[in-house]
Amino acid sequence: MIVKERKYPRTLQKLDALLKRLHSQHPKIPLIQEEWKKRKAGYKGEASIDYPLSFLDPSEYFIFHDLRLQDTNSYFQIDTLILSKKFFLIIEVKNLAGTIFFDSVFNQLIQLKDGQETAFSDPTIQIQRQENQLKKWLVDKGIPLVPISSIVVISNDRTIIKSSPEDKYLNEKVIHRHLLPQKIDKIKTSKIGNSLSDKQTKKVIRLLKKHHNEANYSILKRFNLTKEDLLPGVFCGNCDYAPLERRHGTWFCPRCLIKDSKAHLQALKDYELLISPTISNQELRSYLCIPSTYVASRILKAMNLPQIGNNKGRKYTLTSPKK
Repeated sequence: MIVKERKYPRTLQKLDALLKRLHSQHPKIPLIQEEWKKRKAGYKGEASIDYPLSFLDPSEYFIFHDLRLQDTNSYFQIDTLILSKKFFLIIEVKNLAGTIFFDSVFNQLIQLKDGQETAFSDPTIQIQRQENQLKKWLVDKGIPLVPISSIVVISNDRTIIKSSPEDKYLNEKVIHRHLLPQKIDKIKTSKIGNSLSDKQTKKVIRLLKKHHNEANYSILKRFNLTKEDLLPGVFCGNCDYAPLERRHGTWFCPRCLIKDSKAHLQALKDYELLISPTISNQELRSYLCIPSTYVASRILKAMNLPQIGNNKGRKYTLTSPKK
């Protein structure tokens, strides 16, 4: 069964919001678009294994997507972790087209596509490191060790995989996505060692859910931007015009004449993604381009947001606290 579902990544949400709120001629847009393309391709690649994983017995396997755990003072992230009583499986997904060559001499992955070569770090080394990090994490949490395996899944079934002639074991670590169910069955039959009890399995699942920590860095700092670079106002959901006008308790688009009483919700979602998880009345007025303190108060009150502080120092929390 899927314990932690795959969601549209928060980093992609931030990039979406950022691209929308920068002027079309902003010099940083090409760089941001390139980052967006890479992360979008990665997300599509990760999502591509959902179908082959659907053939697994949901009573036997427990699936965690996009798991991020803390190891001492740092974090490590796993694309997909499959849990069973007999073994754990770490899956790293790569969405690469063309021909890829695993160079075991220089520990790199080389992609040949459209006549151009591009070098990447070797993902087989990455998954070995993740194995060690997960093993240490489990030991620290008092979980009996069961065998841990890891594989790299190439999401594009047309991608040609090559390696050095002396690398005879790459096919044990790198597979195309359509072979995933068979690979898991093979790992299941080959693993001999400790097994978890029902109680221990439930404990591991509970701990993994509890200690997952989603990355939440500032996308503005990432591209050396400030909130002054962002376009303010409420955007029209129909034609993208901004800023919408506030009229009689709703938002009005002077371009397409659409009215939308909830159009500010997406604008405030953008604010939370790009600027801050909290907002004051004054900040809301400036950001939504409304002059009235009273109107801003009505909007905030209607959203029933958690509050911090009092009077002029009051802030409204745009995200719910982690449970």
